[in-house]
Amino acid sequence: MRIGLVLEQFDPARGGREQWTWAFTQRLLELGHEVHIVARSCAAKARQLPIAYHPVQCDPSPVVFAEAVRSVLEPLALDIVHDMGMGWYCDVFHPHGGSMAASAERKLLFLPSWLRGLKRMANRLLPRHRTFRDLMARQYADHGQIVLALSRTSAADFRRFHGVEPDRIRLVYNGVDCERFSPERCRPHRDAARRRLGLAHDTVAALIVAHNFRLKGVTTLLRAMRRLRSVGRDVRLVIVGGKHIDSWQRQVARCGLGEQVVFAGRVEDPLPYYAAADCYVHPTYYDPCSLVVLEAAACGLPLITSRYNGASEMFVEGEDVLLIDDPADDNALAAAMRTLLDDAMRQRLGAAARRTILQHTFQRNVDQILEIYRDILDRRGGLPHGYQVFAGRMRAEHGARSTGFSRNPAGAPAEAGTTSALDILPSGVEP
Repeated sequence: MRIGLVLEQFDPARGGREQWTWAFTQRLLELGHEVHIVARSCAAKARQLPIAYHPVQCDPSPVVFAEAVRSVLEPLALDIVHDMGMGWYCDVFHPHGGSMAASAERKLLFLPSWLRGLKRMANRLLPRHRTFRDLMARQYADHGQIVLALSRTSAADFRRFHGVEPDRIRLVYNGVDCERFSPERCRPHRDAARRRLGLAHDTVAALIVAHNFRLKGVTTLLRAMRRLRSVGRDVRLVIVGGKHIDSWQRQVARCGLGEQVVFAGRVEDPLPYYAAADCYVHPTYYDPCSLVVLEAAACGLPLITSRYNGASEMFVEGEDVLLIDDPADDNALAAAMRTLLDDAMRQRLGAAARRTILQHTFQRNVDQILEIYRDILDRRGGLPHGYQVFAGRMRAEHGARSTGFSRNPAGAPAEAGTTSALDILPSGVEP
């Protein structure tokens, strides 16, 4: 298949969307598919892959970017267009960050209850929010595209906030490379990683990997760490990722947690940090299906997360995960973390989390999406994305030569008197 993947920045060093797309691209290439990346930027490392990169150059507006993406994609006549949450010209709309409207609603939980209504009204008036509402109206409108939900929670958000009909939604949880992320791969890194982080042999190290600290509940986690100072055991928190770390370090110092919290900053490979940790804590306010939680589970780490994390649906509370109802409740979070101070409990929950995640491999994730691709092509009779647009344009440009499109799904020649979709590929692009 000729597959187009749309995202803003194709760079595996960034967040979950980019890391997933990077791994997905590599798997598609291994399977022999032709991959086109349509993005604003492409990392040097990514350009070494045998992909076709189509840069999108436009102003920062997300609506302008989405329209520019459409202009780039239309002439390519790809079999499948898979958008990671940026635009609307696609067969598969896959918003890795979930619904922006649902996320905005969840962020109101940062505020006192009396202020949330005022903030909600202000959001309706702010130009930036109006722009995002315009974008979402086009993204979720029914253009015949499939909307991929990373969890049942996300599927419910798509119906509630955007009116997406259930028959347009497909539920596909994220998957993880359970060979790369595994206790066996972690073990050789553990001692050296703990020494670099200043962790003693008997220290219990909690880990969180995040970029948006506030959304992922780092503030609550710091308050919980203050509650754990009296437990009689050395407990440290390792924070990987993030922006504006200096301000967070000052906050930690003001709380008297300077020696209990380690900021590792952005890292290229999180595996040594999973290896160094004894548990993974992710009290997020909003996460459609957190990849880092799945990676931690694959590494055999016991998990604590909130019910606002769609990944929690993949586990069973008390058996392979500890859940908190309110990501702002530092008392409940501290209680869950106290539970994991017990070595036997950590070992039991970590092993159970690993067994669960083995049912959600990355290969299974890829297989599910490829099956959706095949269903789309079957319904279209094997024709490329946007074929009606091309049919009209080609008739106008080439007259009688282009009387229509025909592509046999099994690869048979086009019927006499028609033009195959392959015939209209731009020069220099092989089928």
